[in-house]
Amino acid sequence: MTTVPFEPRRFRTTAAYYSRFRVPYPDALIERVTARTGLRPGDRLLDLGCGPCQIGIAFARLAGADVTGLDPEPEMLETARDNAAAAGVRAELVLGSSYDLGPAFAPLKMTVMGRSFHWMDRAATLQVLDTLTEPRGTVVLFGDRHISASPAWRETMESVSERLSPEEMRAERQLRRGPDFGKHEEFLLRSAFRNLEHIGIVTERVIDADEIVGRAFSMSVTSPQALGDRTMEFEQTMRSELAALAPDGKFTEIVESNALIAFRD
Repeated sequence: MTTVPFEPRRFRTTAAYYSRFRVPYPDALIERVTARTGLRPGDRLLDLGCGPCQIGIAFARLAGADVTGLDPEPEMLETARDNAAAAGVRAELVLGSSYDLGPAFAPLKMTVMGRSFHWMDRAATLQVLDTLTEPRGTVVLFGDRHISASPAWRETMESVSERLSPEEMRAERQLRRGPDFGKHEEFLLRSAFRNLEHIGIVTERVIDADEIVGRAFSMSVTSPQALGDRTMEFEQTMRSELAALAPDGKFTEIVESNALIAFRD
């Protein structure tokens, strides 16, 4: 199956937007995963492709996990340090990627990934994690599923992105959405972590144009880095079309924040 080429600096201009504007994972979801997996205070947890380490920090704060965050982007790790300090927890933050996994990370009770697994060689990553994880350990993939958005601001964001983002970025996104890319579940079912369960929590959120534009800038295909000298044009176009959609500046979204728990066979 297809693998996305590794680019360690893909998110270098998104760190300022990621923590503020991505859909947050509810504490209730972290607590339910903690209870279902039997995670205990002091258990070692790896937040792989951690970005600003929102998930790892949540497990340190709510479950007392001993957290390591691994990410190839220095700006993301700087944001993660600020986030950990603000939450009053400790997290070891390491510069690197899934290709740098090795015995120093063992033994792991849990590896979590939030919207990062699709950037990796998924089969190879699971093989390495098998060697680093305790017999009763787990891999947990976090994500979100958008159920509805009103008015149709997601369609507007997609339309503007298609018009203004670089062609190579659009092609890469289509690759990840294509039939040859494979679902995460397929890779997990072929690994040592083949017993799968899904937990989801549905919430409704009210957001504004600033949050929508900020979320777009947090994504690789419409990051300031990707847009380059079209960044201002992108923002102005987005704000103009959003204002036409909702003159009062209010938008809603219904989102399922979810966790796919992969237990060992």
